[in-house]
Amino acid sequence: MTKRASGAFDVKLTPMAPDAEAGGSDVGRMALDKRFHGDLEATSKGQMLAVRTPTDGSAGYVAMERVSGTLHGRTGTFALQHSGTMTRGAPRLSVTVVPDSGTGQLTGLAGAMSILITEGRHSYELDYTLPETP
Repeated sequence: MTKRASGAFDVKLTPMAPDAEAGGSDVGRMALDKRFHGDLEATSKGQMLAVRTPTDGSAGYVAMERVSGTLHGRTGTFALQHSGTMTRGAPRLSVTVVPDSGTGQLTGLAGAMSILITEGRHSYELDYTLPETP
């Protein structure tokens, strides 16, 4: 049975030095530092790579982050994988729980997260499945 967790989150993006072997300065790197509130009480750390194009409103990014905390009362960690594009201002984003990345009471976690931004405030909806505890 699929469950939904929702709430707000705070995010801090910190620019990182470009990786010369990964294309130099046209590939931007950022450190991610998040704090989730609501049904998911957790923190996360990760990294993002992004590229802007010469076309206004077009870009792409990928990110990986490790989340650590409590999801609906169950404690553990899991990883999220992001893949996002912006085509002339039209966003498309996929945020997926990395298969078999759950630990502790979150072992077996699977699902996808939607990120919502309204008036500059970030929130999430995580639709997930998780094996019942014995």
